[in-house]
Amino acid sequence: MTTIAVLGAGKIGEALLGGLLNGGRRAEELMFTERHEERAAELTQRYGVPAVTVPEAAKRAEVLVVAVKPQDIEPVLDELAPLIGPGSLVVSLCAGLPTALYERRLPEGTPVVRVMPNTPMVVGEAMSVISPGRHATADQLTLVEDLLSCVGSVVRVPEAQQDAVTALSGSGPAYFFFLVEAMIDAGILLGLPRAVAEKLIIQSAVGAATMLSDTGQHPVTLREAVTSPGGTTINAIRELERHGVRAALLAAIEAARDRSVELGKAQQDG
Repeated sequence: MTTIAVLGAGKIGEALLGGLLNGGRRAEELMFTERHEERAAELTQRYGVPAVTVPEAAKRAEVLVVAVKPQDIEPVLDELAPLIGPGSLVVSLCAGLPTALYERRLPEGTPVVRVMPNTPMVVGEAMSVISPGRHATADQLTLVEDLLSCVGSVVRVPEAQQDAVTALSGSGPAYFFFLVEAMIDAGILLGLPRAVAEKLIIQSAVGAATMLSDTGQHPVTLREAVTSPGGTTINAIRELERHGVRAALLAAIEAARDRSVELGKAQQDG
């Protein structure tokens, strides 16, 4: 039995707890930390998992999953450092924070695995990308992969690629939500009721994603199958290209990558 503590029970932390339970982990293997007593009580009632303090988690858990906001990491590390056990594995779900930060602040030799998840974890469809720190073993990386597979798909990359991952899949759901929002507005502009426009666009997005996933075909191939010569779709594509939508997406994702680098650098310099 591997004892797991989730430090920070926000949306991602709660989603991971629920996913671990649904994946067969027992409540007695799990614990979590939460600053707000009312929410802690609510989560304990919902999942049967006890709320503990950070020092208690450091003493009892073999795997410590850090799921706090990046700006809240310092007090958590201050509490963990003097109490974390020599065999404990630290799994960081904090955007932009490098494994080197944890390795510098925690006892020498502490194994750390960096993870970039995304919010579809709340519906069991996360894209989680993992990278080992200097002291993490192959077995520990496999353990983290197994834990996260309860809430979606998992990919391994070198840590040097994590800022790009953060920009692409970490922030990625927001880009899709933004596009869906704009397309729903377009439907309303064309005279459709909002409820109808929402159903049309959301189901189209689900269907398109399923086609990409299940057929394995390149998105260009799938797009061309919808784009008849002289038809409606090619006229729409022409307008998207004329307004620089492709270039805007490239620039947006580069900007997100740059911000991820800044967040990590701020912590390293601090």
